[in-house]
Amino acid sequence: MEIYEEIVRLKNEGRQCAVATIVQCAGSAPQREGSKMLVRDDGSIAGTLGGGCIEAEVVQASLMAIKDGSPRTIPFELTERHGGLVCGGKILIYIEPVVSEPRLVILGAGHVGKALSSVARFAGFRVAVSDDREEYANRKNIPHAHDIVVHEFGSIITRCAVDNNTYIVIATRGHNHDLDALKAALETEACYVGLVGSRRKMALLFRSLRDAGLTEETINRIITPVGLSIGSVTPEEIAISIMAQIIQHRRRNGGACFGGPACGGFVKENGAVKAAPSPEG
Repeated sequence: MEIYEEIVRLKNEGRQCAVATIVQCAGSAPQREGSKMLVRDDGSIAGTLGGGCIEAEVVQASLMAIKDGSPRTIPFELTERHGGLVCGGKILIYIEPVVSEPRLVILGAGHVGKALSSVARFAGFRVAVSDDREEYANRKNIPHAHDIVVHEFGSIITRCAVDNNTYIVIATRGHNHDLDALKAALETEACYVGLVGSRRKMALLFRSLRDAGLTEETINRIITPVGLSIGSVTPEEIAISIMAQIIQHRRRNGGACFGGPACGGFVKENGAVKAAPSPEG
């Protein structure tokens, strides 16, 4: 129960973790099937799987699972030449990331912002929409957003929770608002900062950002023109192209396996414990 209580506590704090569980055992092992260990996003743990190189490698695999949001399995052979383990058994550990839902902050409640909030909510994102016009940033106009904030763009980020699991899309109604929104967004650790607009607008804004003293490295964080190139025209089509790109960005490391030998290498298939496939095949 302590592990599950810790999961709830971490989620309430907006933190991420992974749960590693021994799902199969063959022969002698330091822990039984069902034993669990919680790995927090800072690498600290709660519970145990038996110590030694098992836990060290599980921690590293768990951090990777947290990063890409994908579960994975790791087989171990418990041999004396690896971490002093003399059990001689084999175990299979399943790692499941427990990540907070991704957040999308949309700066601009116009046609594109409205359509994007709907698509993003459907895709499982927690959506916040902001505009400095109350007649646009309201529940009637933006019914699918979780949060709606009426505030000036230059300091709007102070009103929205932004971390490295946050995506920001800027779709305001004018150059000056875009500039204020970009400056605010680039001060955050958001993993994605996208700008709706033409290449001409991009060139003007980039020049203004350089004049304001922003480095090229910072400016290069901006994704523009935003969205995948699918020939989109309508606000709804543009919203779909943007969400497709955000999902692509989010999942680009998805499905990766944790490769390399684990203590005694991959467990051979024997009908009881099945080895996970290596990245090489």
